[in-house]
Amino acid sequence: MAHKNIEIEIQVNVENSKPLIEFLEKNGTFQSAKHQVDEYFSSAHRDFLRARPVKEWLRLRDSDGKYSLNYKNWHFDENRKSHFCDEFETKIEGIDKIRKIFSALNFKSIVIVDKLRKIWTYKAYEVAIDSVKTLGNFVEVEYIGKDEKVNPEKVTGEMVDFLKKVGCGKITRNYVGYPFLILFPKEVKYEIQ
Repeated sequence: MAHKNIEIEIQVNVENSKPLIEFLEKNGTFQSAKHQVDEYFSSAHRDFLRARPVKEWLRLRDSDGKYSLNYKNWHFDENRKSHFCDEFETKIEGIDKIRKIFSALNFKSIVIVDKLRKIWTYKAYEVAIDSVKTLGNFVEVEYIGKDEKVNPEKVTGEMVDFLKKVGCGKITRNYVGYPFLILFPKEVKYEIQ
């Protein structure tokens, strides 16, 4: 995370992830392999799904028995493309009590994203190879550098260039994320990079 509470990342499909994995195994640092189940919620008094593209996501995550609560508020450019979001996340002791709190506040579960994630770090990037149930395989690259004055659009362009240089072939980018891909597949606009 470049800025405190700011996330700069891309999510893409790549034609061939093998060169990327080989590159990361040789040049990166393997961090972990995790099974993550993300449950997303929306409020009855403020429906997050009403806006297009969806700007806000509220998530409960079970990552191999470690739990977190996360809120993201995406920023879009004039072309309705996202390059970064405000992100607030905290660890929680148990997921069931949060679900009960959400229920009492009339928050409804809207979608579950179930994925296997392998994570490496390389220079200022965290690179995740995700296998997402019902969606397939993806690559996420997140900026974890220390420079707080970076331009998010420039950084996301550099991420795409990195994937091209590694030899991933055709790169197909979405700007909406896994929950939107599951909920509204016909509304997704992909961009070949």
